[in-house]
Amino acid sequence: MQLRAPAIFLAARLHGETAIIARMLTEDHGMVAGYVAGGRGRQMRPVVIPGNLVAADLRARSDSQLPFARLELVSSRGPWLSEPLPAAAIQWVCALTATVLPERNPNPRLYSALAALLEAVCHAPSARGWLGALVTYEALLLRELGYGSPAPPRVTPDEGFEAALAAFDRLALPIQHYLLADVRGDVMAARTLLGARLAKIAGADNPGDRA
Repeated sequence: MQLRAPAIFLAARLHGETAIIARMLTEDHGMVAGYVAGGRGRQMRPVVIPGNLVAADLRARSDSQLPFARLELVSSRGPWLSEPLPAAAIQWVCALTATVLPERNPNPRLYSALAALLEAVCHAPSARGWLGALVTYEALLLRELGYGSPAPPRVTPDEGFEAALAAFDRLALPIQHYLLADVRGDVMAARTLLGARLAKIAGADNPGDRA
């Protein structure tokens, strides 16, 4: 196996003293995993951030072997991880994607949708500009994995933040029951944190609701 492609870095699992097992989403090869030597070192630390766009070079002697991966940073999401709401959104969508997608199953649609969502989270003036895209991405994941309707719902900014938040709340149950039912660890905690931060925005818009 030899693969070189742009990839969205999603998650890292510690391996040994200094290495990591990286999980990344590519457009033409789907989810791929690779062994990154020194992945926990100072030089690689800014590269292996969830949401980062990287150039991935993976090589293995056979398809059954875990590839060795070399990663180069193309675009960083690091500056937004110091902002609570964008950080929570990035952590959630990356953790969800890394957890539920099978390896080496190409899905260009999901890759494009996730790339666009991450751009919106980082560059929209507020969550009102990206929450609808996040809901659409979650619904697309459900559909592509066989748990959704033929056409995933879309929530546009014109429909308002409250409509997007209601759609976000409705998707919690199918995500937990279908996508994460057999997953070890509380991946859903990242979504719960994001939901709490989004609810604060709705409360600020409607101060009477908090009385």
